[in-house]
Amino acid sequence: MISNFLLESTNDSVLAFQPIMSWLWEGGVLVAVGVLVRRALRMGMPKPEMCNGLTVLNCSQSRLFNHMLRDLEIETAILGVALNDAMEERDAGNAEIAWRLVMLGASEWDRLAATVVVLLNQISRYLPVSRLDSPVRRMHPDRFKSKSMIDYVRLHEILPQFVFHSKLRFQLHLRVLRRAVETLNTEFRLLHRTAERSAVRPLDLWGRLDFYFHDLDLLTKEALLALRSFLPGLSETELQNFDTDLHSQLPRLAQFSQTIETK
Repeated sequence: MISNFLLESTNDSVLAFQPIMSWLWEGGVLVAVGVLVRRALRMGMPKPEMCNGLTVLNCSQSRLFNHMLRDLEIETAILGVALNDAMEERDAGNAEIAWRLVMLGASEWDRLAATVVVLLNQISRYLPVSRLDSPVRRMHPDRFKSKSMIDYVRLHEILPQFVFHSKLRFQLHLRVLRRAVETLNTEFRLLHRTAERSAVRPLDLWGRLDFYFHDLDLLTKEALLALRSFLPGLSETELQNFDTDLHSQLPRLAQFSQTIETK
């Protein structure tokens, strides 16, 4: 009798303890999932210092960004001077000299467009190992002047609204930017070849050149802003790798960086 009583008591204790063990197990699972989600979303981590909606760059990041900024600014200025001089010669009646200046600007156009494409490709390549803290920018069609760019940006401005992951939206932004530069470059080369075969170059041609330059300058600035948002998401090791790869593809940038550091 006593043994039966002890056995029944033990069974009752085990049955009573089972719900507690089940609750503890479920609670432990919930805590573990919560910790994993918190780490995945980087919750609880110290927020980076912000300025005007952008993460403040450290010394290494600022150095790379400033070198790229100055290089593109110089290229854009050279192209702008060539096209402005061409228009001044045209207004003075020197049509042949004006067109030779446009041909000179065409080579600088190719250089600038190629540099922007290389930059965007490099950002896309290192995007999987980066952590984005800044919101993705949105391009507005009304900021462009050429019809091809207005139509292109308007066609793609609705796509990011269907992408909710920040990194995927940034990747889409890079792709749209790169394709926009390539499209504008194709338009410019077509206009250039058409004008070369024409005995008379109409005023419309000069207006389109002005619009194309404005839009290329705008796309260049958008690429720089994309770089500015991208750099804080790289670790020091990945930043060094990114810097090395970028300089290897743009030898002129490496020479420019050495000149700046020497000064």
